[in-house]
Amino acid sequence: MTEFEKQKLGKTLWAIADQLRGAMNADDFRDYMLAFLFLRYLSDNYDAAAKKELGSDYPTLALDDRRAPLAVWYEQNSDDTKEFEKQMRRKVHYVIHPDYLWNSISELARIQDIGLLETLQAGFKYIEDESFASTFRGLFSEVNLASDKLGKTYIERNAQLSKIISKIAEGLMQFCTDSDMLGDAYEYLIGQFAAGSGKKAGEFYTPQRISDILSAIVTLDSQDPATGKRPHLDTVLDFACGSGSLLLNVRRLMGQHGIGKIYGQEKNITTYNLARMNMLLHGVKDSEFDIFHGDTLLNEWDMLRETNPAKVPKFDAVVANPPFSYRWEPSEALGEDIRFKNYGLAPKSAADFAFLLHGFHFLKQDGVMAIILPHGVLFRGSAEARIRTKLLKDGHIDTVIGLPANLFFSTGIPVCILVLKKCKKHDDVLFINAADHFEKGKRQNQLLRTDEMTNGEIGHIEKIIETYQFRKEELRYSRRVSMDEIEKNDFNLNISRYVSTAEAEEEIDLAAVHADLQAAEKKIADAKERHNQYLAELGLPLLP
Repeated sequence: MTEFEKQKLGKTLWAIADQLRGAMNADDFRDYMLAFLFLRYLSDNYDAAAKKELGSDYPTLALDDRRAPLAVWYEQNSDDTKEFEKQMRRKVHYVIHPDYLWNSISELARIQDIGLLETLQAGFKYIEDESFASTFRGLFSEVNLASDKLGKTYIERNAQLSKIISKIAEGLMQFCTDSDMLGDAYEYLIGQFAAGSGKKAGEFYTPQRISDILSAIVTLDSQDPATGKRPHLDTVLDFACGSGSLLLNVRRLMGQHGIGKIYGQEKNITTYNLARMNMLLHGVKDSEFDIFHGDTLLNEWDMLRETNPAKVPKFDAVVANPPFSYRWEPSEALGEDIRFKNYGLAPKSAADFAFLLHGFHFLKQDGVMAIILPHGVLFRGSAEARIRTKLLKDGHIDTVIGLPANLFFSTGIPVCILVLKKCKKHDDVLFINAADHFEKGKRQNQLLRTDEMTNGEIGHIEKIIETYQFRKEELRYSRRVSMDEIEKNDFNLNISRYVSTAEAEEEIDLAAVHADLQAAEKKIADAKERHNQYLAELGLPLLP
């Protein structure tokens, strides 16, 4: 499927969502729409594997027979279903009973079967509790099929679900769908719902272009990025993973088998479920990822609370887009927490450095961390200045990247990317000031790729990545700054102190200007003298 077709499918599904949600809040409708797309993916993937497994035994039905072929096989081979499911768990890591496959559900919706709602409820529970080896408890917890927003009575809700599912099925029929395409459509819809959610979007979505930058940075060799991409990452962590798009972007760059295991953490239950669905939708097996629901700052994940230093998990790459200037409750107990003890606690008004220190604590010695933060972390004083100073003195801040304003759905403020390493090769800090390098948009500004540039120049995204990779210096864009200079500035990392984007004023040669003025004055005097001669000859009054 071409990029154009993917975009077209995404827009088709978005138009359906826009048409059907009516008075329903976009966030509420999002949960239904994405859950049904997820069910379609699981079903297609499972059905394709079943067809391969059964070979010639896979039923071929007449065109007017709308049953799921697998349902027919189950009816005809009831004694063999257990062994079949055992094989399927080995092959695709999950099973779905034919009653709950998309074909079966969409047929119930088409004929407006009164049992659709109950079948959906049973199907969602089955997927949560029985489909996978590791249970996905609560995966559909935010998809409230009994909600009054669907209708006041069971019959009204059933009818509305029939309408939604039928429209989605019709929309998908226009395209030759495959698993990758459905994953892309899911991402597209998340982006569209994020755009409509305004400030709330920051809870679950990192804009794709910014995600591209972070992903590229952490996949390059940590000690010498100029040598290119690392061949393999054992583990990757995003401790504020939202819908998981940033983690999936890292996986896309590394390839399907380029990462051992993906780890994510998310506090918001709705977003946590989106992330789990998103992983599965993109072909990540349930054994290849672990997304935890819990508070990052309180470190509620037992895996990360390991007290034996030899057993504490460490990650090759850490990426994050945590909530900006999040208000938190730093307690005395947290002051003794091993994550913060050597640096101090971030202030109550802004947990930015608390998030940073959490991720940095779990970074491997040769790992790379890239985190998006508000500019305030670069120059704010008091506790934040002390944390920033220690990180700098210990040689852990590698690169500071300033991005343009208004790139996010959730805020118009400019943000920065901090790149951190526990063992870095260079004893300076690279500053990249990309604040003026963007394409202005109606709602959000955009970072363009090279193939989107109309002037033939390198794209905004590639320019940032290449500047980091080869540690390039460029007037009014990037500069390597020594620790001595940073110390003279009291460890203030305000980017404009080191890389100003202001155009230098042209130097004025005052002596030359003075000589030009004298020459001009002489010309005026000579012209006046000649003119007065003419006036005198004509008997007219002279010029003063």
